[in-house]
Amino acid sequence: MSNDLGVWKAEDCALLLIDYQKEMFEVIRSETNADLVEMHVRLLAKTAKAYDVPIVLSTVGVAAGFNGPTIPSLLAELDGIEVIDRFSMNAFEDQTFSDAVKATGKKRLIIGGLHTEICLTFATVEALRLGYDVLYVADAVGGRSQVAHQTAIDRLAHAGGVPTTALAVTTELFRDWAGPLRDAALDTIYWYFREIPGHTDEVGVADAEKAAAAAYGAQ
Repeated sequence: MSNDLGVWKAEDCALLLIDYQKEMFEVIRSETNADLVEMHVRLLAKTAKAYDVPIVLSTVGVAAGFNGPTIPSLLAELDGIEVIDRFSMNAFEDQTFSDAVKATGKKRLIIGGLHTEICLTFATVEALRLGYDVLYVADAVGGRSQVAHQTAIDRLAHAGGVPTTALAVTTELFRDWAGPLRDAALDTIYWYFREIPGHTDEVGVADAEKAAAAAYGAQ
């Protein structure tokens, strides 16, 4: 992992979202449940759209009849983004996908994929081999079991990928409350503060943050 750019910037990145399909969500059994994974990947999509980060969206096995399309709630966040369907487990072994990533012109990739041990791992390891820097979003992915998920996370750490979370991506990329992405950041972060209490009480949101988010959403 290259250290020369320090904290990541929105203008340096592309977001890759791989295999967020109904069949994949149904078998998540790792620490972040399917509902939270769905919410976190929606936050990633909102962030990328708001910050003008290129997005590459892919499915596996739709044309082959194995799986259904990208879940509707995520597609709703990604209006205008073409879905690349594949046969390959490793997304980078699909030429259309690989070409789409290259076409972004970005060398720093933020990757989310289901499942952790397959779609995320294979794409991340291959991206690292090809010379990309990779952040993988650990709370926007899930495995068929906790063992499968954790083993994949360990493999990615050894390979040189760097873990992060969806909210960390949102805050890292906009960088500065006085900067040009302030309004876009407020849209995404306050959406998160409004949504997360309905999913879990294990993520802290201060009363003042809840009030600010509610007031912002009412505007």
